[in-house]
Amino acid sequence: MSIIHKQLRALALSTLFGGLAVTGASAQAVEEALDRLKALSADQGVTLDWASADISGDDAVLSGVTVTVDGKSTPISDITLSGISEVDTGYRIERLEADEYSMSNDGGSVAVEGVEMTGLLLPSEEDRDAYGGFLFYETIAVASMSVAAQGNEIFSLTDLQAEVTAGEAGEPMSFTGGADGFTVNLSFLEPQQRAIMQALGYEELQGYLEMEGSWRPTDGRIELSQYDVTVDGAGTFGLSFDLAGYTPDFIASLRELQQQTLANPDGDKSAQGMAMLGLAQQLSFNRAEIAFDDDSLTGKVLDFVAAQQNMSASDVANQAKAILPFVLAQLGDPDLTAKITQAVSAFLDDPQSLRITAAPPAPVPFALIAAGAMSAPKELTKTLGVTVTAND
Repeated sequence: MSIIHKQLRALALSTLFGGLAVTGASAQAVEEALDRLKALSADQGVTLDWASADISGDDAVLSGVTVTVDGKSTPISDITLSGISEVDTGYRIERLEADEYSMSNDGGSVAVEGVEMTGLLLPSEEDRDAYGGFLFYETIAVASMSVAAQGNEIFSLTDLQAEVTAGEAGEPMSFTGGADGFTVNLSFLEPQQRAIMQALGYEELQGYLEMEGSWRPTDGRIELSQYDVTVDGAGTFGLSFDLAGYTPDFIASLRELQQQTLANPDGDKSAQGMAMLGLAQQLSFNRAEIAFDDDSLTGKVLDFVAAQQNMSASDVANQAKAILPFVLAQLGDPDLTAKITQAVSAFLDDPQSLRITAAPPAPVPFALIAAGAMSAPKELTKTLGVTVTAND
């Protein structure tokens, strides 16, 4: 669930903007929109505040802005809001812009530059769950973002963007996004780990991100059809999934449970767990896949291991193929063991792609998955229809 929730929060799916009736905003309406922005941010666990708001017509500039998360308050840049208007379902902001700002905590910091959002919708209390309970926007762009630890930059991202397309009535909303480039500085690794990465030829990791999916509020069907992280000179690591039941009603119940837990952190953990399990009964699993498309990483790993053991790369691959069936025997599923062994062997002989897919013949309730994991874990792979394929 954390993956789904974060993904939706990151994209903040928008909907049906084209049919909204728009009227100009008075100064009072602008102030009401700003209050609504505070309230919706609080629903996401973020306290947003500012020292002053300079309102001019349909625009506003927020100065002395602070963001408080988990009790820690951090000042950020001024925020400019343009084209604020009332719509049938709340308020709409044509454009939101924020300059450079940074936040720090426990020896780490995050710096962000050039944030711009368009088509931001602030749904009313009556309509917010119809939109998923989030702040919605049509597009978002971040010029750059960096993460530092102990004063050293360990991660940077450039040109992050996402776009949401509203579907017709009853149809899913679709979203696409990605980042043109990222860099991971490997200096944070332990000396032995860093030495291994250097032996593989990686002083740092560089690459890009791509993402695509859809969400249909009526039945809560959410499909992440693409979430690819491509590392230059290594390969592409992909994730996709298809779930159902993530409806506005489910989101509202989940938010209420989270608020109760935050308000009473020392409460009955067993009762909270049962409540979460009850919510999980509303979700069902349709499909998921983890994939790797090789771009020389496999060969580099085989060469590295071969050098360590004074063997050839082909001998290392053959040794791995011979050991694999014994390692997989603990799965208790001879058929799956044979399929994995065949797929991995084909991949090691000719590294192209490797995919682990879970595709049950019919949707599986999350509660059944949780119960199966506890009572009969060896049967879970059969329940979920797990298969492994190579070079397809």
